[in-house]
Amino acid sequence: QVQLVESGGGLVQAGDSLRLSCAASGRTFSNYAMGWFRQAPGKEREFVIAISRGGSTRYIEDSVKGRFTISRDDAKNTVHLQMNSLKPEDTAVYYCAARTRSLAQQSVRTMLEWNYWGQGTHVTVSS
Repeated sequence: QVQLVESGGGLVQAGDSLRLSCAASGRTFSNYAMGWFRQAPGKEREFVIAISRGGSTRYIEDSVKGRFTISRDDAKNTVHLQMNSLKPEDTAVYYCAARTRSLAQQSVRTMLEWNYWGQGTHVTVSS
């Protein structure tokens, strides 16, 4: 089992930056690929960004490419989501997720491929 706890959400204005963190506990953090999903009000949960074990590979949704980055610190069992140039459409609950399978283009966006989830942190971007 892996427990994931997100932090760093809040209310910001359009154009601002925000950094989300996800702290993991339980099994060996470095064994997991990590990702972030988000769910806007009235919409389905969607993939945002992911990083492989070791950090050599990243997948990024087109809507956030060039604005969001992901990083991991295996020594601290933490993954970060740096969000820049935020837009009102980025408003959502952001969820951290972990998976045991290696990242792959065809499955990275599939929620069922992710084994563990955090409770989410709210991000609101005002215009």
